[in-house]
Amino acid sequence: MNKDVGRIGWIDMTVENAAETRDFYAAVVGLVPQPVSMGDYDDFNMTLPESGEPAAGICHARGSNAEIPAGWLIYFTVDDVDASARACVEQGGELVVEPKGLAGGRFCVIKDPNGATAALYQP
Repeated sequence: MNKDVGRIGWIDMTVENAAETRDFYAAVVGLVPQPVSMGDYDDFNMTLPESGEPAAGICHARGSNAEIPAGWLIYFTVDDVDASARACVEQGGELVVEPKGLAGGRFCVIKDPNGATAALYQP
């Protein structure tokens, strides 16, 4: 079992206007944006000003992110994203984005029975 199972491994936001949102969080929080090419547009890693370490992502609601609801999205680390997706549905939740590849691992986006959205990530 992965020692990070259950930890929040990442957080990002999907919005219609990622550039405007990027500028907002840069000004308000002090994060430093770094572009991440998505082919014909850029999403953004928001990095810590001292270390340059990525702290969060800001993504356009396009392409593979088109189905993700607007707002901050936490990514819980899981051992097996497919098993966790099945358990989500069995426990009354809903799959918003089916399991698929991401950053050398796999992820999906779920809605819990109360309607809260989160992502599950298997490194």
